[in-house]
Amino acid sequence: MLQFYELKKLPPLTDTDSSRDLWLKLINAETEEELKKIEEMRVPVMSEAIMAYQHVAASPEFRELERMRSKARHDEAQAIRNAERRGEERANANWQGVVAEKDIALANKDVENIELRKQLELLRSQLGK
Repeated sequence: MLQFYELKKLPPLTDTDSSRDLWLKLINAETEEELKKIEEMRVPVMSEAIMAYQHVAASPEFRELERMRSKARHDEAQAIRNAERRGEERANANWQGVVAEKDIALANKDVENIELRKQLELLRSQLGK
């Protein structure tokens, strides 16, 4: 039987008899404090697992893998930020183009209005004579 657990929603660990809960807490541990709390329960298999993890974590290979993972996360976040920035720049450029087109259209209407007013004045002056 396959079971899924949401590690972030685990309740505080109080029972040292539950091997499953101990392993879930160990898997979910993110800090040295959390590892110490598990180790303080004096469960031999957990102490052994924590010692094995600390031994592996101290190796140069593990540190290099962690550095590479961290760099990959950073590079991905940077790529997303750059894509967002480029998208914003394109959107701004498009809007500036739209605004420029509207400004030109308004200027053309102003010129038309001036011409129409001149023609109206000319007609009024001709009718008034």
